[in-house]
Amino acid sequence: MLKLEKGGEVMDLLWYFLGGMFVFNSLPHLISGIIGNRHMTPLGKDSSAIVNVVWGFVNIAVGVYLISLVTGSLQIVPPAEGLVVYLLGGLVMSLMDANLFSNPNAKMPW
Repeated sequence: MLKLEKGGEVMDLLWYFLGGMFVFNSLPHLISGIIGNRHMTPLGKDSSAIVNVVWGFVNIAVGVYLISLVTGSLQIVPPAEGLVVYLLGGLVMSLMDANLFSNPNAKMPW
């Protein structure tokens, strides 16, 4: 069970949050790539469908790795005690993606 009194548990919550962000960020890239559409990635504003599928899987791999820092096993969804924070990370990333991708003049911050 996660408790906020100890520093280690706070880091667990951070890993769950960031894991959720990465896993949820994979969705627009995977969906765009699978249906053959070009879509923005950090590699370019108009990345190919193949690049989007690969970028989506990179996001999943990073998210699973971050969750494994807490659980010690590879899983895409954390155990119950981290699920709310994981979903909150997913919500934050989904809102950020919606804001970025709805702008026709969108560009990456860098």
